[in-house]
Amino acid sequence: MTATTSEPLLTFEDAIATFDPVMGFEVHVELNTLTKMFCGCPTEFGAPPNTQVCPVCLGLPGALPVVNEKAVESAIRIGLALGCSIAEWSRFARKNYFYPDMPKDFQTSQYDEPIAVNGALAIVVPTEDGPRPVTVGIERAHMEEDTGKILHVGGATGRIHGADYSLIDYNRAGVPLIEIVTKPIEVEPALAPAVARAYVTELRELIVALGVSDAHMHQGSMRVDANVSLKPRGRVELGTRTETKNVNSIRSVERAVRFEIQRQAAVLQAGETIIQETRHFHESDGSTTSGRIKEEAEDYRYFPEPDLTPIVPESAWIERLRATLPEPPLKRRARIREEWGISEHEMQSLINAGALELVQQTVALGADSADARKWWTGEIARISNERGLDVAALPITPQDVHRIIMLTIEGSLNDKLARQVIEGVLAGEGNPDEVVVSRDLAVVSDDGALLEAIDTALAQQPDVAEKIRGGKVQAAGAIVGAVMQSTGGMADAARVRELILERVGDSLG
Repeated sequence: MTATTSEPLLTFEDAIATFDPVMGFEVHVELNTLTKMFCGCPTEFGAPPNTQVCPVCLGLPGALPVVNEKAVESAIRIGLALGCSIAEWSRFARKNYFYPDMPKDFQTSQYDEPIAVNGALAIVVPTEDGPRPVTVGIERAHMEEDTGKILHVGGATGRIHGADYSLIDYNRAGVPLIEIVTKPIEVEPALAPAVARAYVTELRELIVALGVSDAHMHQGSMRVDANVSLKPRGRVELGTRTETKNVNSIRSVERAVRFEIQRQAAVLQAGETIIQETRHFHESDGSTTSGRIKEEAEDYRYFPEPDLTPIVPESAWIERLRATLPEPPLKRRARIREEWGISEHEMQSLINAGALELVQQTVALGADSADARKWWTGEIARISNERGLDVAALPITPQDVHRIIMLTIEGSLNDKLARQVIEGVLAGEGNPDEVVVSRDLAVVSDDGALLEAIDTALAQQPDVAEKIRGGKVQAAGAIVGAVMQSTGGMADAARVRELILERVGDSLG
């Protein structure tokens, strides 16, 4: 992998030949509650800066928090879906540190008494030898509040170093979060990046199925901190870890893990020491760079939150919530495979493209599954790869794709024109119907106009016309191609072929 970082890298193959990677993930999920964790401020994404704040989430003196019951319910459901034990008694704590995005100078979180502990998530990792089942242990899932958002203005990197000034939007401060922390993950070294991707993919699918968050990574409603350490082959003691913060796409999680394995291996092979620190991931080249020295738990000076009572969920409530859990992702995919009549390989292609949920939503609108898969894993996935984005991050919706499919079935579009409509939607030119009108993309369906183009093509290629008259029907393809070219690809090829054969037949009669 080529990167602009100045740090040396080993090849991935050389790195895993000597070292065993150990991973861990801390995934922050923003809950889709209507109000914040400890106050009544709305949580709508994209509101004007600092318009969704109040004395509580700004930490003003005398303001007292109140726990959002819906957020607690969502936390319990997440814990249950991950196979965790739900604590009979848990409480909040103050996590103290100074940073501009924390208006209170502390974050209300859970420390040694989280709401859910000791679970597991079963995943399937694609390999050259076929799907490989892996179980990822879950250490805990706990409740906390999100921080504000800082925008560093000026400079080339968008980070504080080199910026001219910084702006802070506190709308996000206080939005309910669930942090899901894994146990150390040790797998076959070559599989580590793929396991990272599969875990985040599976977890995101579960979160969306639960309906507790949209889990839009590109909008920050699901963010991943990836911990990676290396240990010499055969050693038991874990190495020093780094934490790559706020990785915001499934593809990037895989790249960040791979890069850190290569970077740390080069450091260790050179006889140097890994620094325990946070690191920043760079989408442009897949590299990570140093952030700050990583604090230990004691550095945050946790202590119980005096303004909030403990959470003591009744067992009957927990069981009622357990009854609301959706079908587990693995079982759901098996069912969908059977319903759609697709192979395990085709299902894995959907998952790898990050398109399963989008295809399912398109099918739910009435599209055929084959048509939905064709567009989401074909043209749209191609564009997402070119842009280095997950498919879900592109500005095109299942409703848009469903409409494009319907226009194609109706004969208003052919595949070439449909691709242009997708291009227009992604360019922000409107919905599919608006793009068709603005770009004048409707298929030429007037038989008179098509016959005129066919007559011209037959006159220009009399030898081909003779072949068709001689019974070589396949020769009509050359005339179809000429007509498509003359109409700018805007003709219905199937109708053109029908008219050609009719025209030649009439001339024989």
